Amino acid sequence: MTTGRTVAFIGLGVMGYPVAGHLARAGHAVTVYNRTAAKAERFAREFSARSAPTPRAAAEGADVVFACVGNDDDLRAVTLGETGALNGMKPGAIFVDHTTASVKIARELFALARQSGLGFIDAPVSGGQAGAEKGALTVMCGGAEDDFARVEPVIAVYARACRLMGPSGAGQLTKMVNQIAIAGLIQSLSEALHFAVEAGLDAGAVIDLLKNGAAQSWQMENRTATMLAGEFDHGFAVEWMRKDLAICLEEARRNGAQLPVAALVDQFYAGVEKLGGRRWDTSSLITLLKR
Repeated sequence: MTTGRTVAFIGLGVMGYPVAGHLARAGHAVTVYNRTAAKAERFAREFSARSAPTPRAAAEGADVVFACVGNDDDLRAVTLGETGALNGMKPGAIFVDHTTASVKIARELFALARQSGLGFIDAPVSGGQAGAEKGALTVMCGGAEDDFARVEPVIAVYARACRLMGPSGAGQLTKMVNQIAIAGLIQSLSEALHFAVEAGLDAGAVIDLLKNGAAQSWQMENRTATMLAGEFDHGFAVEWMRKDLAICLEEARRNGAQLPVAALVDQFYAGVEKLGGRRWDTSSLITLLKR
C-alpha cells in the first residue's frame, strides 16, 4: 500500500482537506465525500480526484477509507445506515478514523467492521492544521496489528510519527493523554506570561531565554507571541478542546483516573466561551487573566 492505492476520504475540514491532498499527491486514487458537497467538488477539481454523493458511494471499491469528522454522532452518521461507508466497503478493506472521538465508538465500529470482514483503526492525530498542511502529523493508532501494518505506509505520506498503541480504542486513549497534557501546559504558560507582564518584565525577552531551558514546549515556541498580542484567530478552537476534554473527563470517571487540573481548565475554557471565544485558539486562556 505504498503507491497507487484506491482510497476514500470522508470529511474535508481544516484537517481532512490537506490530509486528503497529501494522499492524492502521493499517487493514490482519491474519492472524497463532504457534508458540504461544494467543498468535495472543489477538492476533486484541485486534485483531479472524484467526489461522491454519499459516504457509501465514496467507500465503494476503496482499499482504505479515511474519515476525519467532528464527534461520535458525526462518525456514526458517515459509517452506519444505508448510506454509511461500512456498507459500501469491499471485503478486506480498512477504515482509518482520524476523528478525535470516544473509546466506546472506536470499539463499537471495530466490532461491526470485523463482522463484515473489514478492518478498523482508530487513529486520532495531533499537530493541528499546520501539521496537516505540512504533512507532519502525529498519528496514534488502535486496532489489529495486521490492519495497522497494511495502512501505515499510506498514513506515512502525511505523518511525522505513527505508532500502534494497542488494541481497538488505544489510539483514542492516547489522544486523551495528549489533550490532558496540553490543557495544563496552556494554562501554566498563560499564568507565566501574565506574571511576567505584571512584574514589569519584557515577557518576550523572558520567553526567548526560557525556551532554551527546561520550561520549553511547543506551546511556548509557537503561541507566546500571539498570546501577548491578544491574537487568537488561528489554531485549535476552544469549542473543539472542550469537546475533547469532555471525552477525557468521561473516560476518567469510567476508569477512576483523577484529573483535577483538566477539569479546572475545562471550566476556564467555559469562561472563554462566555467572552465570545468559542472559535478562538486554545491559547486564549490568557484572556481570563488580563481582565
